[in-house]
Parts: sequence; structure tokens; C-alpha cells
Amino acid sequence: MTEFPVEGVVDAHVHLMPGRLMAAIREALGDAAGWEFDHPTDRERMEATLAAAGVERYVALPYVARPGAAADLNEWVIEAAAASDRAVPFATVHAADDDPGTVVADAFDAGARGLKLQLPVQGFSADDPRLDPAYEVVAARDAPVVLHAGTAPMFEDSPHVGVERFESFLASYPDVRVCAAHMGAYEVDAFVDLARDNDNVFLDTTFAMSSVAETYMDFDPATVDDDTLIELSESVMYGSDYPNIPYPYAREREHLLSRDLPIEAQRDVFSRTARRFLGGD
Repeated sequence: MTEFPVEGVVDAHVHLMPGRLMAAIREALGDAAGWEFDHPTDRERMEATLAAAGVERYVALPYVARPGAAADLNEWVIEAAAASDRAVPFATVHAADDDPGTVVADAFDAGARGLKLQLPVQGFSADDPRLDPAYEVVAARDAPVVLHAGTAPMFEDSPHVGVERFESFLASYPDVRVCAAHMGAYEVDAFVDLARDNDNVFLDTTFAMSSVAETYMDFDPATVDDDTLIELSESVMYGSDYPNIPYPYAREREHLLSRDLPIEAQRDVFSRTARRFLGGD
């Protein structure tokens, strides 16, 4: 098994949610993409896998597909993370919630460190004006946001994703630290340019930079060259989508570790960039 070459590894994209919700998500992914999953979904066994791989901390990302469910899910994730010395809990919200700002503020007061939105699944865009109260709380708390803002792996027809909607969010919130998950695939070049031009824009490597990305999402990670990863090492952070990946966890890192990246770039991608994104850890 390929080990990380640096200490303090952070997996910036992990899903920690109740078993029933995880089962529903997996069923939906299986129906849409034909994927099968065999990784555990309970926190203890998930963390055992991550720890065995050398992961010190992970960002626990929830999301809900319907309004009215975010507050309870946020409470569950925060409580689960409180029993862990590895989990960094994020909150979620739905644009159609009665009071999105209060949902996010309550979660932050309880210990959430950032906000996660799975835009195509939740059915709204990053620049949906109904989210402004939530983003105002994020900005006031100097908290980060993770957005599934790209069209991969099955959202090319969704009106809620794409670089233009992401740019619209950036125009309104230019100081909020925001991560475009999955390297922004399939518009990777455009999202890379945004990270190059905006200090507050981050990318995570989740799924798109795995050694099996071509098989499972029809994206060749080699199209992102070493020079780009080195140049943007302070903006790119390692993530996995664990445990909702249809392949062994080692596949998530082995392609990155096969690259000819200097050790300082590896320290950024696997540890320091995520800690900077989180606002210090």
C-alpha cells in the first residue's frame, strides 16, 4: 500500500452521515452510475481505514436533498465529530429552508467549521439569492465553503453547476474561502484559472485525481500536469469522497504520489493547504 510521504495528512472531502442517509445516497449513485460500495459507513470503522492510511484529520461533509432536514443532520454530524479526535465537522443547508441563516449560525455555534453544498443534488445554484443569509453568516465567521460546483461525474445537464455560476458566487463573496470539489471537473481548466487568479479559491483532488478517474468519471488526471500542481500547491488539497467511492481508498492517493512533486508541494497538497483552508488548525 502506497503511504503518504508527509505527516499531518488531511483528507478534505469525507462524508460522515447517518447510516440510513448514506444507504440512500449509495442507492442513488448506484442507480445513476452503476457503482457498488463496500466501505464501512460507521465513524469508528471509517476512521480506522483513514488512520491506517496515515490520515490525521478529515473534513466531515454532510448534505441534504430536501428542505427542513439540514438542522437535524448538522446536529448529528457535530455530535459524531465531538466523539472523534480526527473529524472536522461541516454543516449544510438547503436554499428552500425557512431560515437558512439561522440553520448555519446554529450549526457554527454548535461546532461546525464550514459549509458544504452539493449543488446538483440539492437542486440549486451557488449564486441562489436564497442562500445569501447563510453566506453572510459564513463571511461573518470567516468560515470556508465547499461546493460541488462542477459538472462531473453525471451533472453535465444540470443548470445548477458550471464555472459561470461559481464565478457569480465569487463576485458576491470575494473574501470567502471556497473550494470547488473534484478539481471543478469537467471544467478543470477554467477552475484552475480561477484558483490561479483568486487567493480565496481552492480545489480538492477528490475522485478526479484518483488512479481510476478515467474508469469511473471519464477524466484523465494526467491532463493536470505537475507544473500546475506545483504552482497551485497552496490552493489544491487532497480529498477522497470516502467512504462513497467504488474502489479501494489507496486508489485515491496513488496517482498523486506517483507524480514528480517536490516534498514541499506534497506537504501543501496533503496537509498544509487544507489547514489553511480551514483557517488554521
